[in-house]
Formats: sequence, structure tokens, C-alpha cells
Amino acid sequence: METKIEYKFDPSSGILYKYHKGSITIKDIITSWESALNNGIIPNKAIKGFILDYLQANFNISIEDYMQIADCYTKHIDIFRNYKIAIITETPADIVIPILVKQLDKGYTSKPFCTVAEAIKWVLS
Repeated sequence: METKIEYKFDPSSGILYKYHKGSITIKDIITSWESALNNGIIPNKAIKGFILDYLQANFNISIEDYMQIADCYTKHIDIFRNYKIAIITETPADIVIPILVKQLDKGYTSKPFCTVAEAIKWVLS
């Protein structure tokens, strides 16, 4: 399966959705955020939070590399500060990465979920 990343902003909820498909590497995650920032994909003040949907993806990430995700959020804390980042994945092997990233949250809050509905409820709370 080809790696694909798509963004959708829902103006009614203020949530930016980031959909991942295929095998996702640490490089895919970092470069996709860099591209979104450089290309104005993240709305300025209208955003209330982020939902990262990995339900059609799997992580091809070494357990030692998870810190690079938190480093990316910290590097761009001007964008992520005080926002909630919900990470949706179902498989036990993939849920480990968001749990580890959560341990490094500073200035933003991340949390893993198994359903979109629960992630939306949390982001908007």
C-alpha cells in the first residue's frame, strides 16, 4: 500500500484532520508536518485541535524514534501550543508510539484513541 497523507479542515468544529494511509515512517510524519507548515495548510486562529487518523495506516517506526515526533511538536510549539492532538489507531503494535509520545508532551496535549467519535469529543472538550 502506498503511503498517503491528506488534510481536511472542518470549519464548523475547528478541527484539522490529518489522514494517513499505508506504511508510515518517522520521516513521513516529520516531513508531512513540515510541508503542512510551509504550505499554509494549518489555519491560523480558527483551529481548535488536531485529529491524526492512522486507521488505514501502520507505523513502520523503530521504538527508539518516537522522540522525534515530540521534538517536531516542540520545534513548532508556536503552532501546537495549548492544542490537543488526538491520535487514532487500533492495533496494539501501533498504539505504543502515541502512548510514548504522550509521555513527552510539553505545551500541547496528545492522547491515543481507537475511535474518531471519542477523539472529537476529547479535542472539543
